[in-house]
This record gives sequence, C-alpha cells and structure tokens, in this order.
Amino acid sequence: MLPAERWPLPDVLRGGAILGILFVNMQDFAGYDEWTQTGPDRAAQVFIDVLMNGKFVSIFALLFGAGMLMILDRAPSRRVGAFRLLRRLLALLALGTLHGVLLWHGDVIALYALTGLLLLVPLLLRPPAWLLALAGTGLGLWWLALRVQDALVLGAGSTLRWSYALASAPSGTYSALVGNRAGRLPTDLLADWSYNALWLLALFLLGMAAQRAGLLARPARFRRLLRGLLLGGAVLGLPLSCLLAWLNTQPTESAGLWEVPVRMSSGLLLGVAYAAGAALLIAGGRPGVLRHFAAPGRLALSNYLGQSLIMTTVFYPYGLNLYRHVGALTCLLLALALTTLQLLVAGWWLRRASQGPMEWLLRRVVYGRGARPVQPRSP
Repeated sequence: MLPAERWPLPDVLRGGAILGILFVNMQDFAGYDEWTQTGPDRAAQVFIDVLMNGKFVSIFALLFGAGMLMILDRAPSRRVGAFRLLRRLLALLALGTLHGVLLWHGDVIALYALTGLLLLVPLLLRPPAWLLALAGTGLGLWWLALRVQDALVLGAGSTLRWSYALASAPSGTYSALVGNRAGRLPTDLLADWSYNALWLLALFLLGMAAQRAGLLARPARFRRLLRGLLLGGAVLGLPLSCLLAWLNTQPTESAGLWEVPVRMSSGLLLGVAYAAGAALLIAGGRPGVLRHFAAPGRLALSNYLGQSLIMTTVFYPYGLNLYRHVGALTCLLLALALTTLQLLVAGWWLRRASQGPMEWLLRRVVYGRGARPVQPRSP
C-alpha cells in the first residue's frame, strides 16, 4: 500500500455521514421537541427517526476510529505515528472547543478528540482486528446495559418528558451567547464525555477493527461478511428504528430514557447495514450516485462547521431568529436544501483545490509545513 493511495470507501461513507447527520441535528438547531410534532411534521420526524437518527453519527464515529489507526499505520514509525495522532487529536480538541463556544453548543469534535486520547497508548501495541472488535463489542454492550438500567430504575413513573429545547433556548446577543457557552463549556464537556465515552470508545474500536482487517481498503475481499452485515443490520435495526420513532411520539420521561439505548443500538445496526451496502456497491464497481458523496467526505470538517454556521444564523436571535418557530418537516426540507448545496459546492471546490480550508489547516498542524494532500483514486 502506497502512502499516497486514497481509498474510495471511507470518503463515500464519511460524505454520506456528514450530510446525514445534519438532518438529525436540525432538531437541536431549530429547538422543536420530537413528541410535540403533529400531522406532516410528525411524519417527517418518523422518517428521520427510522432512517437517520443515530445511523450516520454511528458511521462517522466508526470512521473516526479507523482514521486514528490509519494515521499510525501509514507513519514511517510508531513514534512518528503517535506524535502525529497526538497533534491531530489536540488540534481537534482545540477546534471543537472553539466551535462549541463560537457557534453551537452541540459540538462533537472536542468530545471525539478527548475520547480518542484514551486510545493513544493502547494503539501503539498494534492489537489485532479480533481483539479490537471484541473490546469494542464489550464496551458497547456495557454502555447499553447501563442505559437500560437507567430506563428501568429512573423511568418507572410517567412524568412529563423534560424539554431540552426550552432549557437551552438561545437568547440575547451573539456576545452574550458566546459568554454563556464559554462559562458552561468545561462542565458540559465533562458531563457529555463521562456519559458517552464508553459508547464512543466502542465505536472507535469497531472502526479500528474494520481498518486493521483491511475492510475499508479492500471491501471486495469481504463480500460474504458485508452481505451478512447488510442483512443482519437491516433485519435487527429496522424494527428497533421503528420502536425509536414510536418512543419519540410519547411525552413521558420513561419514553425519553428508553429512547437512548434504542437510538444507539438501532443507529449502529442500521448504520452498519448502510455502510455494508455502500461497500458492496463500490466493491462491485457500481457506486452509482454514491460516488458523488466522496467530495463532501473529503471536506467533512469544513462541511460540518459550515452547517453550524448557517443553521445557527437561521435559527438563533442574532440571525433570522426562527428558534422554536418551525417543525420537523420544515427542518427536513432545510436540511435537504443545504446538503444538496454542500454536495454541489464540494464537487466544485475539489475541481479547483486539493482539499478544504479546514482540512488544509488540520493537515498543516499534524504534518507541518511540507504536508502534501493525499490524492484520491476514482471510485
């Protein structure tokens, strides 16, 4: 494997994931509560829950883990690889912190980077794929068991579901919002990390197992496995996704607690099915429309930050101030419009430049002044 070789599958998956994540994040940007939606808005919310909620963020987390291992594997030595990975994670931590303070409280970049730092030393031992998969599965099941326990113990009553949108509604000037987010950042980040770290570690490890086994680089060698993942993920994930959609129509606190493990497990199962289906198409030389997702995949960081910039301007007081004024259907259409625009812009940009602005900055930090972008191969 030549260091300059770029595999098509990760870019396609990353592009689909970063665009798909927006459809789910719109609920937070717009501030509507899922269980209050009615009519066409409820239909849009069910569509999002069944096909999108938890799915694309799972794919993105798997790819984040795979990318960590890729940096180590492509380095000339373990020491160089560890140094590069450390710089990348610290840069992402700083960038995510700025994103969370300056643009949107829902940042996940810093959370991913903070969790990734826990794996830096273990990865230097170069564990085999089966060990990574075993560790990831164990951590994931442990985290899900804890969330089920929460639902059983804390959700025995039928009190009204807590509205996060009302509690976190943006108000005041831009500078006031920034000051408020900056003051809450350490507490919020630590709380998010302590709650999600086990699950993220599980997804990172599973993504690393796929990378170490060669699945992302050579999907054609794993057709039987991919067919099994496609079928199994769909058969198990779709019913759970339908259950998620039903839970998100219920106004009780118990439904809100059960929603968490159902969303994560259904998201991983159906997300893996999506990824396996894409891998089979690429392995067969028939990517079709999927090939267009490679461009936004190469500009994933720029696209993610761009989504926050645009949508907070649409919904927050310093912009159009539409927070809690639109429902799920309007958000679905807005997300569709922006993702279409990002697809078009990403293709146009990469015909004129080798990488996005934020990707250039991150690569410069990780590899130094002499960094050269990795050139893609055609899917």
